[in-house]
Amino acid sequence: MLCTFVLALFFFKVKAQGDSFIKDIIESVAENLSEDYDLSELTERLTNYRRHPINLNQTNPEELKSLVFLSPLQISNFFNHIKVNGKLLNILEIQSIDGFDLQTINRLIPFVTLKAPPLISNMSYKDLAKNGNNDLIFRYGRLFQTQKGFKSLPGSKYLGTPDKLLMRYRYTYKALLSASIVAEKDAGEYFINNKTGLDHLSGNIAINKVGFFKKIVLGDYSLQFGQGLALWSGFAFGKGPDVTSVASKDIGLRPYSSSNEASFFRGIATTVNLTQNIDLSTFISSRKRDASLKDNDGFVTIQNIGITGLHRTATELKNQRSLGQFVYGGALQYLSSNLNLGFTAYQSSYQHEFTTGSSLYNKYAFTGKNLVNTGFHYSYTFKNIYFYGETAHSLNGGWAIVNGAMASLSKQVSAVLLHRSYDRDYHSFFSNGVGEGTEISNEKGWYVGLNYTPSKRWTFSTYGDYFKFPWLRYRVDSASSGYEVLGQATYTPSKTFKILARYKREIKQQNADASSNYLYLQGVNKQNYRIEGNWQLNKNIGFQQRIEVTHYKKGSVNEFGYLAYQDMNFQLLSFKVIGNIRLAYFNTPSYNSRLYAYEDDVLYGSSFGSYYGKGFRTFINLRYRVLKDMDVWGRYAIYVYNDVEKIGSGLDEIEGNKKSDFKIQVRYQF
Repeated sequence: MLCTFVLALFFFKVKAQGDSFIKDIIESVAENLSEDYDLSELTERLTNYRRHPINLNQTNPEELKSLVFLSPLQISNFFNHIKVNGKLLNILEIQSIDGFDLQTINRLIPFVTLKAPPLISNMSYKDLAKNGNNDLIFRYGRLFQTQKGFKSLPGSKYLGTPDKLLMRYRYTYKALLSASIVAEKDAGEYFINNKTGLDHLSGNIAINKVGFFKKIVLGDYSLQFGQGLALWSGFAFGKGPDVTSVASKDIGLRPYSSSNEASFFRGIATTVNLTQNIDLSTFISSRKRDASLKDNDGFVTIQNIGITGLHRTATELKNQRSLGQFVYGGALQYLSSNLNLGFTAYQSSYQHEFTTGSSLYNKYAFTGKNLVNTGFHYSYTFKNIYFYGETAHSLNGGWAIVNGAMASLSKQVSAVLLHRSYDRDYHSFFSNGVGEGTEISNEKGWYVGLNYTPSKRWTFSTYGDYFKFPWLRYRVDSASSGYEVLGQATYTPSKTFKILARYKREIKQQNADASSNYLYLQGVNKQNYRIEGNWQLNKNIGFQQRIEVTHYKKGSVNEFGYLAYQDMNFQLLSFKVIGNIRLAYFNTPSYNSRLYAYEDDVLYGSSFGSYYGKGFRTFINLRYRVLKDMDVWGRYAIYVYNDVEKIGSGLDEIEGNKKSDFKIQVRYQF
């Protein structure tokens, strides 16, 4: 009874808390992503569900998978509860579902509802105009300092302006119709060039739940099936403090609206409901990719495919959209409350051929123009255990296999066990599975994780991952192995205070440094120690502190890096002004001992801070609600380094010891 009362109070409170939940969720997962990952896909997804909550009585597993903090076992338990007990009468009934702890419920409530949406028969052109939601964003940013590439140079230089520009427009009508367009220009690029027009332009139209069509997307889209071994594009998680994140939550076909210029398909895709439990997704994609090509007396080969999306210099412009890519295929899935089965098959064709190159570690790399991938994935819930896995095969190549189990051992304990085996000659251009390497190949490993919540105040998480690489890798001229362990404890004595402690250790093997007389592989030992506190002074002011130490050791190199920062979040003028400030000190001997920390940014502009060298970092981020439907965001950030005369290298080099930038963004919702 007391728990129900607390949750009821919480439910009414969260309606006034703006986007703070979205920030907390991103902070909990951001550290598992690459430094330059575009988080807009995740932030947009969660923001949309804040405005248009999921109806728990009319939802499906695919929709709940979009809520990244729910584990596959929790989702399966939810639908089993509905199957046995019928529809929810009160949203607080979810506390009785196995695996739904208080933290999960607190995160879930802002994104869900029990209100039924209007029927599709009510839709008309007038209704589309009147009740549709429009979201328009303009963003401008640039560095204050002049980088070397923008100066008058005799050779390579940046040909465009130092301005960064972005325009995003998205229209949504309930859960039935959406349309979006994104245009972007990076610093150093032309906004419009003679070769491609707008540097980057992406868009789509998506229609849902029309007849036996579950989804139709025309334009740019992403595909996510199984555990990511055969077919996956866009956002994905991996190893992290939430040990359940190693079980991928595939959401099939989705319209793509991120500003990332590499990880999407372009064409048409559909998902058709063949029977009550069987879906068929088909797609066809044709687009131009950035690539470095080599001409050998008229025989053109591919050296590499570019994924940065940067087109600033003459060489980058030459490589822009220089390679044709054609992909087509499909996925057949059986979906029920406790059993999911799926089969994927598709072919990727390229305008020119891939070659292996001269490096021995590339001996088993893909060659040729055409690649056919197939995959079978499954998940099955038996009582309190969720089994899942995928087997993928590249024709004329190898196999990739992952199998795992997730179990609620009690109300306090949940565990995950996962095994992976990726052949050295398995190839896929569209994969994003669990692994230590950047590609799904040449790796075998075992992962075990445990979450333990002995009380409402204490939460413990730990995992261990052992991996080995049977063949050579970049900078590793022999078979190698390693392991990674993490332990984390969180203490939350009240709603306004939380403290976290974490230890992480990773050991890998690399070639010995050239200056070393050591002839064999050397162990690279990296350890991280973190302590963090979060406390809310009152409803308008909150603080976060973090101290982190990293220890890097390889042979005779022995480095310690340090990071300490203080954040303050604040709300002023009856929530018209919301902002946050950071002051950070960092001291690392080199890039090897660098540290990362998630940084607040303008909406859909979430970013990471990279801390190495010695100096200070500060930023201020503000949002001002000008009108009911209009927000203006501003951000200023600066690095101040000690004892340096230049920052960066190559064309990004800056003279002096300061690097600062600003952004301004206007968002209009109508």
